[in-house]
Amino acid sequence: MAQRSPEARYQEIERWLRRRVLRSAPGDPLPSESELAARFGVSRMTARQAVQNLAAEGLVQRRRGAGTFVAPRPIHRHVGSLMSFTEDMRRRGMKASSRLLEAGLRPATTADLDALRLPDGTRVVAIARLRLADGQPRAIEHAALPADCAAVLADDLETGSLHESLVALGRVPAVSRSWIRARIATAVESRLLEIPRRSALLVERRIIYDTAELPLEHTETAYDADNYAIDAVFSAAPPAAVPNGAAPSLPA
Repeated sequence: MAQRSPEARYQEIERWLRRRVLRSAPGDPLPSESELAARFGVSRMTARQAVQNLAAEGLVQRRRGAGTFVAPRPIHRHVGSLMSFTEDMRRRGMKASSRLLEAGLRPATTADLDALRLPDGTRVVAIARLRLADGQPRAIEHAALPADCAAVLADDLETGSLHESLVALGRVPAVSRSWIRARIATAVESRLLEIPRRSALLVERRIIYDTAELPLEHTETAYDADNYAIDAVFSAAPPAAVPNGAAPSLPA
């Protein structure tokens, strides 16, 4: 009988690992490369290829000196509903918390001035937090608020909700505009989010308006792209009317 190729062997290990991942919980350990090599009678290089392929898909995480583990399931957020991180995690049955990185008044940046419609020389309330779900780092959030919201600095910003504090001040978040882009994590962001250096981030910048249609919050939030996904639904625009019944021209 012809011997199976190394390619077929690592694909066999991949299939076995996929089934193991589906039966396991996030964070569960998986067999080491040497254990896989012994189990399937292949070289460690062949076993490593299978693990690397699953890691590239975000199904497993490799931690230097610790081993290979089932990756956390990505959190999916649906575009269209405005809710705080705390409320979002609460609805998922997860406990939201924060590690406070910065809280106080500082001069507004040019982006803050534009977003919050403030005059030059204005100070803003700056709040930077590492957001956690069930104790796991999920995002780094930098928020700027108008100075008349400074009372929120007296509230518990680590276990409480900033939006709930704003509502208590009579400033109710109502509508947001968001822009999302991708970039590479800095060394500091990688350390805070506990991800490999130069990992991909999803960065959302948004401006939140209150019920009086006044800018209330200018925020930039960086999410670990492997553990966070933003879902959106787009509808096709109706075809443009063609004058005189002429056939529409096709793009070049």
